[in-house]
Amino acid sequence: MSDETLSNLLHEDRRFEPPADLAAHANVTAEAYARADADREAFWAEQAERLDWDQKWDRVLDWDDPPFAKWFVGGRINASYNCVDRHVAAGKGDKVALHWVGEPEDDARDITYAELKDQVSQAANALTDLGVQTGDRVAIYLPMIPEVVVAMLACARIGAPHTVVFGGFSSEALASRVADCEAKVIITSDGGYRRGAASALKPAVDEAVEKAAAQGQRVEKVLVVRRTGQDVDWDDSRDVWWHDAVEKASTEHECEFFDSEHPLYVMYTSGTTGKPKGILHTTGGYLVGTSYTHWAVFDLKADTDVYWCTADVGWVTGHSYMVYGPLSNNVTQVMYEGTPDSPHKGRWWEIVEKYGVTIFYTAPTAIRTFMKWGSDIPAKFDLSTIRVLGSVGEPINPEAYIWYRETIGASRVPVVDTWWQTETGQIMISPLPGVTAGKPGSAMTALPGVSADVVNDDGESVPNGSGGFLVLTKPWPAMLRTLWGDDERFKDTYWSRFAEEGFYFAGDGAKKDEDGDLWLLGRVDDVMNVSGHRLSTTEIESALVSHPKVAEAAVVGAADETTGQAVCAFVILRESALEGGEAAPDELIQELRQHVQKEIGAIAKPRQIMIVPELPKTRSGKIMRRLLKDVAENRDVGDVTTLADSTVMDLIKDKQTAGASED
Repeated sequence: MSDETLSNLLHEDRRFEPPADLAAHANVTAEAYARADADREAFWAEQAERLDWDQKWDRVLDWDDPPFAKWFVGGRINASYNCVDRHVAAGKGDKVALHWVGEPEDDARDITYAELKDQVSQAANALTDLGVQTGDRVAIYLPMIPEVVVAMLACARIGAPHTVVFGGFSSEALASRVADCEAKVIITSDGGYRRGAASALKPAVDEAVEKAAAQGQRVEKVLVVRRTGQDVDWDDSRDVWWHDAVEKASTEHECEFFDSEHPLYVMYTSGTTGKPKGILHTTGGYLVGTSYTHWAVFDLKADTDVYWCTADVGWVTGHSYMVYGPLSNNVTQVMYEGTPDSPHKGRWWEIVEKYGVTIFYTAPTAIRTFMKWGSDIPAKFDLSTIRVLGSVGEPINPEAYIWYRETIGASRVPVVDTWWQTETGQIMISPLPGVTAGKPGSAMTALPGVSADVVNDDGESVPNGSGGFLVLTKPWPAMLRTLWGDDERFKDTYWSRFAEEGFYFAGDGAKKDEDGDLWLLGRVDDVMNVSGHRLSTTEIESALVSHPKVAEAAVVGAADETTGQAVCAFVILRESALEGGEAAPDELIQELRQHVQKEIGAIAKPRQIMIVPELPKTRSGKIMRRLLKDVAENRDVGDVTTLADSTVMDLIKDKQTAGASED
């Protein structure tokens, strides 16, 4: 990006002021920004007081050896105690912690905070009996069932860092993570339910144990939850049933408190090359950051709100905003095992209606899928309890934001478009629902106590109306501490690009609009250079999604002899766009190309548009643009093992010759 900053393509004039009643009683008001700017450490110390500490800290922040931070130095705390015990001690044990909903329709459990405390204590005793000690690592490979929350909190309770591996990952992916962090125990289940069918998990664990052993790591015990009743292979010397070990254990467990910097968990995130990176989060700062931002960004009223984050616990959103943030705040929340379309496409909205969900947090990928299915589906359900909507995972297109606000939020509910990462641990950039006039597609501004900027190649802040690299300029409580076992890779990956300035940079491009508000533009790797103009795929995708017949779009830059790179688009149409499933006519493809030209300009007009039934996405909902680039440049498609559905690329290749159009 050294030749020039990112071109500023889209302009957004729509604004949505906070609802008056929400603003009048908001948890956080505008003064918080100034207070945090005046004394950041005092601000975060104030937020730390929201938690229970066994021993208070001596120093808020140790930044003596950057980029290695220590927060709340000398403090002693336990994440599990803060998520369950203290609420029970405060007389709130009868409050529902989890409304758990299984995918089979008659399958549901309500678990109170008192019951959760007992189950976590039992699991902590069971893990101790299995030989797990403070500092030992435990791998968790479970579906979205309550036991995954219990397992995480039990690990935190005894000071055993957990690494949760998404239940859709292969045995190879599980084995590499188990071996890297040297996990002593794996917690899994016989299987889980997905789209109406039982999906096995234990066989992948059995394979992973062998593969990890080949890499030098011996797994001593495998603790197995019985969920589906499937037959499983069994090793009596290693395998233990959850119902034998946990459900028969004592509910009495004395919680131990640990140093604020004691490791809480390792979460692996895929690099573009090489082995996955083990992101290390420690206890005190992480809990302060997630607890405060959950309370502030969603304007949480714990006594009356019913909160639902739809993320799988295998991703950081599930850690921060389904387990540690919400439970530390004593909220009642929904947890759902299955997919949005099983057994019908209104399942999520049925759950919202049944439990009276007031705060709903999901990904743009899901929102665009619902757009594709049509507004008539959510219209069948009473969604009037919702008062705050959230978006997470990638930039939300302005038209998807508008659909979300109007269709799910009845044109009255604020949308908080949040930017953060596995590495940041907590939300960093977001509107505040009682303060910010929302702007469709913009994450707006850094939260109080967080310092972000957009800079050019030389690390200089860019003016409004310009794009560049998104950086974080000062340390924050929930920041990753290092990469597990690899301090050098940690420094090289996140701190070397702007080492002189001391900025954190993890690869995202962004722009400041004319008002100075921040817009995320996706990975810098996804920026295209068309005739010398540096264009963001995100903005062209948003222009396509603004067309009434388009539900979702992915854009890549493909090699072009004339322009260097040319814009190639892959588009999913709304189900109402075509009658009877016929192929998209050439006129529609030309219409879409002209639409992009009208919205942005001729420079962004796609050379080629391909109408496809689905896009290649990871299991966390991110679009794998490198695979689409392979298609656009007529190469063999690369590794598809991390896709949610590896058959998608076959469907796209089959469509490659149909629906393409060039000038």
